[in-house]
Amino acid sequence: MNWDQIEGRWTELKGKAKASWGEMSDDELDQIAGKRDQMIGKLQTKYGISKEEAEKRADDWAHSI
Repeated sequence: MNWDQIEGRWTELKGKAKASWGEMSDDELDQIAGKRDQMIGKLQTKYGISKEEAEKRADDWAHSI
């Protein structure tokens, strides 16, 4: 699935994101709102990973749903 589709369907996909990244709160997921750049920033902050790693994880997740 591409990020435009994810953004459009975020309400229904938020649960899958929560299951994948359990450390993120509902408020943080609401802030992300399906936007790739927001997701990458939160992954970097919450998991202490590089931007490149966060991009890889976010894109891998997007392609798995």
